[in-house]
Amino acid sequence: MSAAQDALLPCEACAQPKPRLSRATKDILFGSVAGMISKLFEHPFDLVKVRLQTQPMKPAPHYTGALDCFRKTIQREGVRGLFRGVSMPLCGATLENASLFFTYNQVQPLLRDVFRVSKDEPAPMSLLAVAAACSGAVAGFVLTPVELIKCRMQVQMMTMHTAQADAPKDVRRALPQLPSALTLIRQTVREAGIRGLWLGFAGTLVREMGGGIAWFLTFEIATRELIQLHQHQHPSKLFAKKDLSSIDLAGSGALAGIMYNVSLFPADCVKSTMQTEKELRMHSKVPHAISRGFFATFAHIYKTRGIRGLYAGLGVTCLRSAPSSAIVFLVYNKLEHAADLYGL
Repeated sequence: MSAAQDALLPCEACAQPKPRLSRATKDILFGSVAGMISKLFEHPFDLVKVRLQTQPMKPAPHYTGALDCFRKTIQREGVRGLFRGVSMPLCGATLENASLFFTYNQVQPLLRDVFRVSKDEPAPMSLLAVAAACSGAVAGFVLTPVELIKCRMQVQMMTMHTAQADAPKDVRRALPQLPSALTLIRQTVREAGIRGLWLGFAGTLVREMGGGIAWFLTFEIATRELIQLHQHQHPSKLFAKKDLSSIDLAGSGALAGIMYNVSLFPADCVKSTMQTEKELRMHSKVPHAISRGFFATFAHIYKTRGIRGLYAGLGVTCLRSAPSSAIVFLVYNKLEHAADLYGL
């Protein structure tokens, strides 16, 4: 080989190391992608849940159950009706999962320093619970405006059908078109100021903090148990979370999704009721009724509908949250593993 050819060979000492993504960048990017994919799957179920939670009970409920709500929605609005208001949740899912994973993973090192827990040993569940609660608080703040607009869009079509049924035949076509998400945002800010976008924040905060603890800890406990099981079956190999199969990750994520909703579902019911009260009051022709706070709304639901009212829509919620949560954790962990594999 000539000296000229030798000079053209890459110098290992001069080679620049490939830049790696920071932990924060991975959390935001991977969490966003996982959230968007899961939201497209779960939105029809969420729409049914909100309509069951907020439907007027007098003179008779609109829907007898989840299947009836699905049937009537498709019958009256088509398949597209199941995705009514999906733009806001899609944006919200991106922000929610990015903030959840970002805060959860950023708070843990700080807590390790405070409680003097080495980074080489598994974090105790108490530490993870605090990190999960912090991530839930941040997500709750981010999500409240998104869910406010989403819930209002989801119940507007329900009230419009009743208005059409009550209106004379010759004026039914003159009923106004439903406002878009941006229109609702401007309307809310104009009527109640910026703070109006955080109506129902207490319910969202309670749900996200408590649910966040249940969500992350259930996934951590399930994956740790699976790692120990695989380790016992193959003692010669050192197992870690990255070695778990897609079924393992999806199963752990599905269990986490169910625990997230079952743990504090009444708070979500109260939040949805508070956020849709305006539309339902207009439907009841009592536009100037006084809005209730969190505990007053809780008491009103319990008084008028009992325990079943506080858990209305729980079945359909678990039906969508299990696969949705499975998608989130599966996509997030697979993207994280791929990034490590390719040195990103």
